[in-house]
Amino acid sequence: MTALRDQPAPAVFADRAEAEAYVASVCFKHGPPRLFGVELEWTVHHAEDPTRVLDPHRLATALGGHAPPTLVPDSPQRPLPSGTPLTVEPGGQVEISTPPCTSLPDLLRTVTQDISHLTALLADHGLVLGDKGADQHRRPTRMLRVPRYAAMEHAFGELGQDGISMMCNTAGLQVCLDFGEQKHLQDRWAAVHQLGPVMIALFANSPSIGGLHEGWASARMRTLYGCDPVRTRPSAVCADPAGAYARRVLDTPVIAVRGPGSSWIPPRRFTFAEWIGGAHDRRPTSDDLDYHLSLMFPPVRPRGYIEIRYLDTPPPGGWIAPSALLVALFSDPSVVDGVLAATERAAGRWLVAARHGLADDRVARAAEDVVALGIEALPRTGLSPEQISTISRELEGKL
Repeated sequence: MTALRDQPAPAVFADRAEAEAYVASVCFKHGPPRLFGVELEWTVHHAEDPTRVLDPHRLATALGGHAPPTLVPDSPQRPLPSGTPLTVEPGGQVEISTPPCTSLPDLLRTVTQDISHLTALLADHGLVLGDKGADQHRRPTRMLRVPRYAAMEHAFGELGQDGISMMCNTAGLQVCLDFGEQKHLQDRWAAVHQLGPVMIALFANSPSIGGLHEGWASARMRTLYGCDPVRTRPSAVCADPAGAYARRVLDTPVIAVRGPGSSWIPPRRFTFAEWIGGAHDRRPTSDDLDYHLSLMFPPVRPRGYIEIRYLDTPPPGGWIAPSALLVALFSDPSVVDGVLAATERAAGRWLVAARHGLADDRVARAAEDVVALGIEALPRTGLSPEQISTISRELEGKL
């Protein structure tokens, strides 16, 4: 979902405090909670052999004018019929990111139309979308040869194989919500984090990734955690989430410094705060900080709205239930209060949920309460009785 904010002119930061204030202002915005959206990623496979390394030329041909410049440099990158842009991730995963919506029924129609169009494009060239949050068939292979992903692979590679696996073999469903009014921001931030283990367990479907981490409920989340904990661990839940996140961002190492050359790998290790202090041969601008923010990957990422990143990509059509559940759970402050109470026993059990899913008793009991609360709140979303009934049955079937 694209943040609705004016882009400030690039500015050079005088000191760390100025940069922290900038992060807090662009990442945490408050106002009436009206907008939501989704981002859906899928691994892509050859229909005749899902274990075969994806052919980039076949993918580019299938996407045609919708292909992004990272795959086809001179592509016009035309949006899908509903206006949704399409992008490609390092391993050839395809992603759609909807414009912000105020109507959940409209969002469902938009995404359903986009998926149908994308599926048909791929099918015409013998390609299919994956149906899990991680590619179980293939070892990670980076397809996109651009400076951003080369810098990421270099940085993550120093910590092991999880980084390249996360970049090339994972796919997630991201649900985007407004922060809401300032007086409710702290509760919504806490609730979306406490929900994390429960939602991971309810919708986990990636038991392995490229032959690694066999037997996990969500090997995707395990891999995300392992690739670079400094930038992938959950953020602080506290009285000042904006200030805490700003400090975290400034203390995170810079892994890409953009420039005219083909390599964006920094000459040495330094944090963004150290860059402001003179660690690199030029001072960073607000554009540099924006780019650094795009290389933070916590399971909940503030981007002027709340980007929820902890869900495995589901099988076809399976994105509707978790998306509707999250919209319903944040539809009213009273429901958010219920979320905080229902999830307290499972708070912080991120890796337990990724490893064991609903086999963990504390997470399972919290999940029962969350599903009941969400079903009760579904009428607030504007969905039809038939849609509510279908989604409710699917949610109850997860328990």
